Amino acid sequence: MKRNIERINRLEQNSALPREELRALLETHSNEDSAHLFARARAVRESVYGKAVYLRGLIELSSFCKNDCLYCGIRRGNQNAQRYRLTEKEILACCQNGYSLGFRTFVLQGGEDAYFSDERMEPLVRRIRTEYPDCAITLSLGERSRRSYETLFAAGADRYLLRHETANAAHYAALHPPELQLQPRLDCLRTLKEIGYQVGCGFMVGSPGQTTDCLLDDLAFLKDFQPHMVGIGPFLPHRDTPFAKEAPGTLEQTLFMLGLLRLLLPEALLPATTALGTVHHNGRELGLLAGANVVMPNLSPVAVRKKYMLYDNKICTGEEAAECRFCLQRRVENAGYEIVSERGDHIRRQTAKIRSKE
Repeated sequence: MKRNIERINRLEQNSALPREELRALLETHSNEDSAHLFARARAVRESVYGKAVYLRGLIELSSFCKNDCLYCGIRRGNQNAQRYRLTEKEILACCQNGYSLGFRTFVLQGGEDAYFSDERMEPLVRRIRTEYPDCAITLSLGERSRRSYETLFAAGADRYLLRHETANAAHYAALHPPELQLQPRLDCLRTLKEIGYQVGCGFMVGSPGQTTDCLLDDLAFLKDFQPHMVGIGPFLPHRDTPFAKEAPGTLEQTLFMLGLLRLLLPEALLPATTALGTVHHNGRELGLLAGANVVMPNLSPVAVRKKYMLYDNKICTGEEAAECRFCLQRRVENAGYEIVSERGDHIRRQTAKIRSKE
């Protein structure tokens, strides 16, 4: 549709588009429109980051979680979930292994587990910072107090990932138990940014009850908040949750949202997520071709991989870290990009343009 091509071009030019025009794109785009969007998204990401794809080494600390989110396989109420916690020694071994494989960002992720208190996390973060001074330390440990975020930032953490899941309050309530509300989560994100973290958020595409207006609310929130990273992936059901029989999100819709995000937030770091690779065997490559520029292989010990099962059929649960790393390298190269051993910090577009002329 010619109008949609024009809308995509204006979105690229202005990094913005009125809500109703975004609605028209979401509700009426054709395969031709998608192809044009992805081509423009690739052009924009390459003007900012070139052909580089950045590694994030994922270390899944704990499958314990105090929350009971309706979509999550490690929710508190799932009696079939296999629970574990990594020791400090195991976490440091993951970092050592990852560093030798070229990782320069470690992502310490877990359920909201009170065991990993500030008293445990602060010395751990300090030790990783001391032993790997050239690496970025990313935390993804859920909602914590401002004091906790400040303590961990002072210890050496650089980044924090906290997916908002949906910016629509009614939709948030439909995905979570009553004790969890959207506003405290958004407050945490703003607090993290005020402290000085590079902040990542994100949402599920195709989650139960999601409407076009929900997606438009997500885009409006992200445009206003200006996160450094946005992680999105298709909703994938888990058999032991209330959403077990819900339809998964689609590859097509997720890729289209990725392309829109690249034009809306040109400097954002956008992962081609494991969930994309789960919904389609070439999902991560297609994510890169839709504007993504980050991949997140798993550095966790193989023995615990299948225990951190947020959704069914998660890929790469039986591979050693080196297998994940080099498998992804081949996939990235097949898509026409290259993995680089750099931290991959969020950069300003003007800086990238200046460098490209040197």
